[in-house]
Amino acid sequence: MTLLTQLYAYTLKNSKSLINAASTNIVCVRHASKKFSGSTRISPGHPRPKHRGWRVQDGHYVEKSTILATQRKLRFHPGLYVGFGRDGTLYALEKGKVFVTCEKINPNLDRAWAKAHYANRENTVIYKKHFNVIPDPQDNRFVLIDAL
Repeated sequence: MTLLTQLYAYTLKNSKSLINAASTNIVCVRHASKKFSGSTRISPGHPRPKHRGWRVQDGHYVEKSTILATQRKLRFHPGLYVGFGRDGTLYALEKGKVFVTCEKINPNLDRAWAKAHYANRENTVIYKKHFNVIPDPQDNRFVLIDAL
C-alpha cells in the first residue's frame, strides 16, 4: 500500500500539480463482482410440498403396484386388491379398474395405525373412503386336453 502511495506521489510531483502529495492518501476498495441474491427455490421456512392425496381417480385402469393414494393420517382405507404400506400408501395388488367407495368401518384398535387415529372414537359410526381394484377378467378361452 505504501508503494502505491509513493508511486502516486511521484507522478504528482512530475506533473507539477497543485495538490500536496504528502497529504494525499490512496485507499483501495475492492467491490463485489456479483450482487448477492438468495435462493428462491428452497428457503428454510418453506419446505417442498409432499403432494399427498389421490394419485388415481375413480374409474381409471391401473397396473399392478401402482400407487393409488398417499396419506399421513388415515384418510383412505384399502379395499379389494389394494395393499397398505407402512407409511400409509395405498397401492394396487392386481391390474384392473379403480373404484372408490364410502363404507362404514370397524377399526381394529390392536393395530398401531388404528389406535393412533381412532382411539377416542369408540362406539361411533365412522365412514371412510375405500380404494378397490376390480381385476380384469381372465381369458375364458381354454383348450380341453383330456375328458374324464
